[in-house]
Amino acid sequence: MDNKFGVIQGRLLPKYEGRYQAHPKGYWEDEFEIAKNLGMDCIEFILDYNDANQNPLLNNGELKKLQSIISKTGVLVKTICADYFMESPLHSEDQEIATNSMNVLKRLLVSAEILGVSDIVIPCVDQSSLDNNDAVKRFVEKINDIIPDIEDKGINLSLETDLDPKSFLELLNKFNSKRITVNYDIGNSASLGFDLIEELDTYGNRITDIHIKDRVLNGGPVVLGEGNADFKLFFTKLKEFNYKGPFIMQAYRDDEGIEVFKQQYKWISKLIYG
Repeated sequence: MDNKFGVIQGRLLPKYEGRYQAHPKGYWEDEFEIAKNLGMDCIEFILDYNDANQNPLLNNGELKKLQSIISKTGVLVKTICADYFMESPLHSEDQEIATNSMNVLKRLLVSAEILGVSDIVIPCVDQSSLDNNDAVKRFVEKINDIIPDIEDKGINLSLETDLDPKSFLELLNKFNSKRITVNYDIGNSASLGFDLIEELDTYGNRITDIHIKDRVLNGGPVVLGEGNADFKLFFTKLKEFNYKGPFIMQAYRDDEGIEVFKQQYKWISKLIYG
């Protein structure tokens, strides 16, 4: 496989303010050198809701610093995990929130184009779940509005949802654009009890970003190989789709990050590459 292998931002550093997944404000730069030394190709940058305007993705001065670090280390930012939209959904019933979030997405797309980003992951889970028809309708309207922009910039909006395969496909088919794609999270699907063969048969050809994680059924994250995710079956099935996107480590983490990451990176690398 010639896919890039990367890590969700913050997984190689101590937790930021004790949060499980967050942009490590004030020391985010340190992760690029660590990733380089581990042989990682890329870091999936996070856009949080908290202090969003100080994030390099929305701050021109910090963006230039990010570009410099990418140039120095060779560790790319090819994908963005836009957790911002979990806290402030594009499809919020509150029109002010929805409008503000659309403006943030437009700004994010400008930075993404500068960085050469291929995918922005839009999470529709937890508080941003598409759990009723009205939410789906609002979401489709907002995404349809932005499709000309993503088409022009050549950037995918990679949707992460908690929908079953049939419902997810129905959602995808509401968009007349190949730039609306799928972020597949192995662990989240295992936790939800979905059949990965059914999932991949349904929309495997539309997956452009993969999060590597393990979880127990109806439970939280665990060290890779200790949960309900069937990695061997997944990677065998994935070969049918000529997947060209990145593998992004979003695996279990402890307070420090680095040693538990190394353990899991070694484990999954053997499984993928033999």
